[in-house]
Formats: sequence, structure tokens, C-alpha cells
Amino acid sequence: MTSLSTGPHKASGRSRLSPLLRLLILTQLAFNLGFYAVLPFLSAHLGQAMGMAGWLVGLVLGLRTFSQQGLFVVGGALADRYGIRPVVLAGCALRIAGFVWLGYAERTWAVICAVALIGFAAALFSPAVESEAARQAVVWEEAGGGSRTRVLALFTVAGQAGAFVGPLLGALLLAVDFRTACLAGAGVFVLVLAGHARLLPQRIPGRGRTPFRGGLRLVLRNRPFLGLCCAYGAYLLAYNQMYLALPEEVERVTGSQTALAWLFALSSLLVVTAQLPVTRWAGERLAMRRSMAAGLLLVAAGFAVVAAARPAGWSGTAGLVPAAGFVVLLTLGQMLVVPVARAWVPDLAEEGRIGLYTGALSSVSGLIVLLGSSATGTLLDAGLPPAVPWLVPAAVTAVAVGLLPRRP
Repeated sequence: MTSLSTGPHKASGRSRLSPLLRLLILTQLAFNLGFYAVLPFLSAHLGQAMGMAGWLVGLVLGLRTFSQQGLFVVGGALADRYGIRPVVLAGCALRIAGFVWLGYAERTWAVICAVALIGFAAALFSPAVESEAARQAVVWEEAGGGSRTRVLALFTVAGQAGAFVGPLLGALLLAVDFRTACLAGAGVFVLVLAGHARLLPQRIPGRGRTPFRGGLRLVLRNRPFLGLCCAYGAYLLAYNQMYLALPEEVERVTGSQTALAWLFALSSLLVVTAQLPVTRWAGERLAMRRSMAAGLLLVAAGFAVVAAARPAGWSGTAGLVPAAGFVVLLTLGQMLVVPVARAWVPDLAEEGRIGLYTGALSSVSGLIVLLGSSATGTLLDAGLPPAVPWLVPAAVTAVAVGLLPRRP
């Protein structure tokens, strides 16, 4: 088996990322490529092809997020205990099964089970990869390579590159049918599984085996960390509206879902091109707390843009302008929030439990999304004034700023 070293390499007087860290970054790209070939189109498939009510679509999407984000704590704890290799490989195998099942599911219970399996697969492999990427970023920083936040921003860029290509691939495959998109997503994960079975090392230097016992109690007593979790959960609930409120808005103003793929592509393209400059700028001027606060306020402003324009009832190209403004502001907020949240976790976690804490960050936020998604879906169906379903997420996101830890 190929051995991947973990320390930074010196080349031409400067450090470069280790082979393992580069593999983890490429892994994130591949994960999102397969995932986003399917997910952006799930809401329309459930609502139109299967005739589900808005609240049920919201519940299914929330269940997917909870089965993924909500169970990250399980995957993180397993990665601490057994190492990342077996956890990543098992997650990839389950994701393949979930996508195939979703492609052939024709009843509500089958869709729910397939979506839950897809989410649980990510609950295994994502915290393993993310926690090791964060740990390797700290190693890189301590060896004089540079800021850990910039490394994790590169991790985000790779993920968004996959998220950029994924919806475009999905849109092309939908010309055949939704099942074809699901099977293509499964095919991507077959390749990921084969590649990682070959390249991921059995043992990673510096990563010990930490027992499960007592870990959850430490997490629940860590108030600064729980504050970070809740603030990140508010962001994730807002981001989930890209799959619930945004598709409905695009359908309302254009009469189809065609523009949706381009809006997702716009978001991903912004991250790919601007994430590193934004992270560099924020790192030079803002502490981690201020960076996350600014990001949350930008997300809230994105909802406010649509809320302000919604009563006018614009349609066609003009109607897409507020939706595009929402996507841009949400993405700018994401660029500030996500790398900083990941970089903050190692400072708040106990020794040897970075996987558990990385998983808990997503688990708490996934629970918030589960509780909030049905509520936001209900708002869309409730016949309220048109601005209200957009103002509520804006308020929740803005209030979350006060939950951030006071230091650093």
C-alpha cells in the first residue's frame, strides 16, 4: 500500500501540503461532485414527480440533513477510535447503495429510507475526512507552513469545485431522468471507494486510538463549543434554503427549474474563485469570532434582499435578480463562516477527540436543521405574506451572532 506522509514538505524555500493533506482535499472535491449531481434536484423530484406536499418535502430534506449532519458525532467518534480508513470506506459503500435505492424508489417510505441512508453514509466518511484535514492543517501551521484557516479554505474550494460541476452534470443527466442522475452519483462514489482503498494509509502518525467513554459528556459541558455549534447550525439552516425556498422561488418567477442549476453554479464559482482571497483578507483583518459574525450577517442580508423584493411579484429575468442576490450574499457569508468554524474546532476540543468534536459540530447543527426545515417548509405553504418565509430565516441567522464564543 502506498504510504502518504503527513508533514509539510519544503520546496524552493517554502512549505507545500503533504500528500495526505492533498488527498483529503481531493476527496472533498469527489464527494461533492457525486452528491451535487443529485441533491439540487431532489426537491423538485419529490414535489412534482412524486406529488409530496411542501411540509413533507421539507421534512425529507431535513431528515437527510439530520441523518448526515446529526449523526456526524457517530462517525467522528468512530474515526477517533478506529482511524479514518475503515470509516471512510464504509461510508462510501453505503452512499453507493443509497443513491441506487433513491433512483428506484417509488413510494414515500422508500424515498425516506434511501435519503436517510445517503445521509448516514456521509455521517461516516465526512467527519473522518474533515477532522483529519483540520488536524493536518494544525500540523502544517505549527511546522511554519502558514495559517490553518487558509488550508481549510482550500478544502472548501475543492468541495465547491465539486459542487460547481455536480449540478451541471445533474442537469444534463436529468434530460434522461432522475434515476440516471442517481446512478451517475453512485458511479462517482464507486471510483472514490476504489481510489481510497488503494491510497488511504492504515495508520496515520500522530493520530491515536481514543475510546468512546466519557467523550460525549465532555462535549456537553463545553459551553464555548456548544455556542459555536448553535451559531453554525443557524448558518446551516439558512443554507438549507438553497434546496427548499430557492427552488420554489425560481419556479415561481420563471415557471421552471432550468435556472436553478445556474444559480448553484454561480455559488460554486464564487467560492472557487474568491474563497482564498476572502480568507486571506479576513485572516489579516478579523479574528475568528468577527469573521463568523460578519458571515452570518451577510447570510441574513441575502434573505432580506428577497423579502424586500417579494411583495413586488416580479417574474422572468427581473424576478431572478433577487434570487441571484440571495445566492451571492449567502455564498459570501459561507466563505467567512465555514473555514473559520472548522479551524476553531481544534482549539475547543480535548486532546485526541478532534473527530468527536468535528462530528458534534455537525450533529448539533443537523438537529437544528431537522427542527427548522419542517417549519420553513410550512411557512412556504401557509399562505403568509410573501416576505415572511424569507424574513424568518434572516432573523434567526442574525440572532445567532450572539451565540458565538467570546474568544478568540
